[in-house]
Amino acid sequence: MRSRHYLIFLFLGVIVIAGSMAGCIRNTNTVKGQTIVVCSGAGLMKPMNELIRLFENKTGIKVEVHYGGSGEIFGVLQTTGCDVFIPGAWYYMQQAMKKGYILDSTVKNVTYHIPVIAVPKGNPKGIHSLKDLAKPGVRVVLGDPRACAIGRVAKKILEKNGLWVKVKPNIVTFAPTVNQLIVYITTGQADAAIIWEDMTTWAQSKGKIEVIKIPRKQNIIKTIPTAVTIYAKKDGHLEAAKAFNNFIANHTKIWEKWGFKPWNG
Repeated sequence: MRSRHYLIFLFLGVIVIAGSMAGCIRNTNTVKGQTIVVCSGAGLMKPMNELIRLFENKTGIKVEVHYGGSGEIFGVLQTTGCDVFIPGAWYYMQQAMKKGYILDSTVKNVTYHIPVIAVPKGNPKGIHSLKDLAKPGVRVVLGDPRACAIGRVAKKILEKNGLWVKVKPNIVTFAPTVNQLIVYITTGQADAAIIWEDMTTWAQSKGKIEVIKIPRKQNIIKTIPTAVTIYAKKDGHLEAAKAFNNFIANHTKIWEKWGFKPWNG
């Protein structure tokens, strides 16, 4: 009798396990082949490209990404929309949440964004601190405060240290993305810029720039968030968007590889 009962329970167990596995397969098939649209800050391009490749290979979900300054991608979110929103600073996430574009329960902190001063190799103008950006003859390039997170932050850092008015006459241009600031420095078109520390690990920067760290008391360190938007729910991409949102938040090793410091709460 005992062995008979054992066989019955075993049979029922197999049926339950098979049923749950079938459910998993059905859930996977529902999102496999879907395409989600991601709005990402331009300064996150290197790790994001790698994360997207890994995610697509693992899940079968396709990812279209729009890179731009945080102000630009916030504009895209408000007009054409996207399924996942990853700006370069919390300010833009807060604005998106206030306007009702974000599913608040999906917001996650991903990494820290640390501003530094970048100068051309050899540091020809002898820049060693924020106050040196105000020295006569120093050509400074900054991000556009209306277009990208690094622009807003750079202006706030200079204001915090009583330097904005002094440095402003030395600013030769405002760039719409942080990536363009690197170009100005590596090609010798400017003597100093305030960029994100993680960008100093990029191939475009290696051997071409030097970095001056900004003391913590003078600096304004930002956090990069990610979240699923209301469009993912409207378009039937909610599960795929949530999967991507969780994926990029959890793959800290890739962020570290590209010079980012993962958020540790």
